Amino acid sequence: MIDTAPGALKILPAPATAHLRGHEAAALLEAFPPRSNPASWPATEETRDDVLKRLSLPAFAASQELAQRARLVGARLMLEWLEAFPGDTWQARWDASPASSAYDGWHKETISWWHRHGRKPQVAALRSGLLALICTDVIRPGLHWIAVNQSRYLRPSVEAARDPDGFARLKATLSSDEWSRRPGPDALKAVARIIAALGGGVDDITVGDILALLLATSGKGTEAVRLAYTWLRNRGQFPPDAPATLHNLTQRAGQVDVAQLVDRYHLQCQPIRDLLVDYLNERRPSLDYNSLKSLSTNLVGLFWADLERHHPGIDSLRLSPEVRDGWKARVVVKAVRRRQPDGTVTVITAPRLSAPSVKLAVRAFYLDLAQWALEEPERWGQWAAPSPLTEADCDGKKAEKQQKARSDQRTRERLPVLPVLVRTANQRLADAKAHLDAVNAAAPGSTVTVLGETFTIPRTRRRSGPGHVYDVNGRIRNLAAEEKQAFIAWSTIEILRHTGIRIEELLEIGHHSIISYKLPSTGEVVPLLQIAPSKTDKERLLLINPELADVLSRVISRLRGPDGTITAVHSYDLNEQVWNPPMPILYQWSVSGENRAISVRTVRDALTATLKASGIVDKSGNPLTFQPHDFRRIFITDAILNGLPPHIAQVIAGHDSLNTTMGYAAIYPSDTIEAHRAFIARRRSLRPAEEYRAVTPEEWDEFLGHFERRKLALGECGRAYGTDCAHEHACIRCPVLIVSPTERARMVEVRDNLTDRIAEAEREGWIGEIEALQVSLEAAKGKIGQLDAQQERRASATFLGIPKIDQIVARTSEISEPAQVTDSGGRTGEVRTPGRA
Repeated sequence: MIDTAPGALKILPAPATAHLRGHEAAALLEAFPPRSNPASWPATEETRDDVLKRLSLPAFAASQELAQRARLVGARLMLEWLEAFPGDTWQARWDASPASSAYDGWHKETISWWHRHGRKPQVAALRSGLLALICTDVIRPGLHWIAVNQSRYLRPSVEAARDPDGFARLKATLSSDEWSRRPGPDALKAVARIIAALGGGVDDITVGDILALLLATSGKGTEAVRLAYTWLRNRGQFPPDAPATLHNLTQRAGQVDVAQLVDRYHLQCQPIRDLLVDYLNERRPSLDYNSLKSLSTNLVGLFWADLERHHPGIDSLRLSPEVRDGWKARVVVKAVRRRQPDGTVTVITAPRLSAPSVKLAVRAFYLDLAQWALEEPERWGQWAAPSPLTEADCDGKKAEKQQKARSDQRTRERLPVLPVLVRTANQRLADAKAHLDAVNAAAPGSTVTVLGETFTIPRTRRRSGPGHVYDVNGRIRNLAAEEKQAFIAWSTIEILRHTGIRIEELLEIGHHSIISYKLPSTGEVVPLLQIAPSKTDKERLLLINPELADVLSRVISRLRGPDGTITAVHSYDLNEQVWNPPMPILYQWSVSGENRAISVRTVRDALTATLKASGIVDKSGNPLTFQPHDFRRIFITDAILNGLPPHIAQVIAGHDSLNTTMGYAAIYPSDTIEAHRAFIARRRSLRPAEEYRAVTPEEWDEFLGHFERRKLALGECGRAYGTDCAHEHACIRCPVLIVSPTERARMVEVRDNLTDRIAEAEREGWIGEIEALQVSLEAAKGKIGQLDAQQERRASATFLGIPKIDQIVARTSEISEPAQVTDSGGRTGEVRTPGRA
């Protein structure tokens, strides 16, 4: 947390919920403190008349007479007001005034004071007068004050009055577009603010000055401060150990010591806290930083901190059965916050997928203490205790199988739609490039239509920058940024699907990673892609196919400078949380005039935008998501399915174990497939060959025509294929008639008609027809009854009943009266003979 109190400029310890965010900023501010203002300097010791006289000099005077008059009036009012406060200098009087701590609305106190003395000054005059006093170095209001109270006149006034040569030298190191187009003017304003608050010139600005201004600035203003830092650093003004960039400085934690990792959770038991710190320090040499941080989360956050929350006052590693079982039940679930459609947030419990690894870390902790107690009893002996977890508790085979099933399902869903994603990425890049080229070729203020979209180019690009246009709805769009995002998505998809590398390996590919190798046998030169060690610390070389070579060529062409080289930039290792040395990496871009390494989040956002444009959905109809690691699984699966030996795929993927490679491959076991195919082959060999001949078109039409001829008004005929009607088409009486439930009304109509015909036959004396009609009537009633019974079964529940005990036991027995028996040894006893129920 940043302490924004007046004049503080320091960082407070971050709470546990902040996960050490801003710790790197605090460490840098301690290593590079900002300059502090002296108690006095010549300009602030001048008299009121001397100050006003100096404001009339050409270097400090305004260019327009009206503005100069307002400046002098405002300065005189401010000086007279400051004289009402104690102090030997104007700076001391300013510090004693309420305006120095009133960051917003500082002029209210001044106006109120003048009202009490019979005058009504204008706010504009007071602002102009205070700005003149700041530019002439009479008052230095402080970085936080000057960061809040921004003025568009500050930069030109400070530049002209304080250090015109320093600003000229700074601009000489930049191109005209860098300092004249956004955010260049704001970066120059940041330099002017530092000079106004801390004195000196451009060459006197230090790393700590920039850091202090950055921490005092909020919102979009931080972008300009970071750009100013980049300008000054590139001109060699800062020491070699200065940070490479200030981008996301307040969000980065950097590497911290073990004690700070443990203290995130504010443990109550000091001895246990010290034990955990010692234990993690012992484990640290064999772990990378990310693994150490994860281990501290498992042991401290999910184990001991959880025990302290549910059992206040606990101070021993010997856990009772109740405490142990309670923790084991809690660790397998976690609370998840879900936002509902109405905006409310509900908390639900969900399985914790990392529970096996947490249990394994806790068991290893207890076993390590027991082993170390034998080796160093004076240090670890008092902490040896039985492990609350058994080997069976830490068995993660079930979780591994579930993870394997989930990964395979993701791969099988995404492998078939990969061509669609590739086509979409190519089309988006082509469209974005066409948009940008058409806009760049158009004149300012004109309207251009390309690919069915109409854009209006601003009359001036000084503030908006290149690529900014207005669409038909009047909304501003950055076509340059859209083209960059489309290119990142396209290159990421192509490189990942052709190499199967990890995302961190992708972001570390440099210009020097592309090497050539001459085959000893043929002398042919083949291009290779060198993958730097990452997860397994194994370097490997991948063959570059023609498609991959085209992608890499286009990436390099975008990054080459006029001299043919690629700028070396610093990249941040998210796993080790340290800065890598500058390298000409291929995944870099220019943001606000600063060359930065492209982050993982930027890559994910680009992939998400491409997926949204593709319209790909899963089986549920929801948009399908792709993670960068999905391409790695798809690459391995596709390679093995196409005949690549698994052990070769292991080398290409950089896995330590073949089992890991096969875990990535979403394929069925080959033994099962081959056994099933052999079974089908044996079955076919036992059947006549003519049964497996190809079906002729006439036979297929005859087969389909049979089902067409079975359709009746009341439903369908259920006779066998290839047979004729055996009941002379007496469908009402036929038992194979399948009446459709939708035709019940027709059956009722037939039944009523048969009843009327029977009545007519009885009335007319047609005795011979009554018997035949009666048979048809009974058949119709039977079919209606079947339909009603079928509908009733569907609409009602069936009671299955609860069986009694005598219905489920295998047998029962009854004990009869005891009988006296004598065995072969002459011993006598009672025997009860069971009886069967």
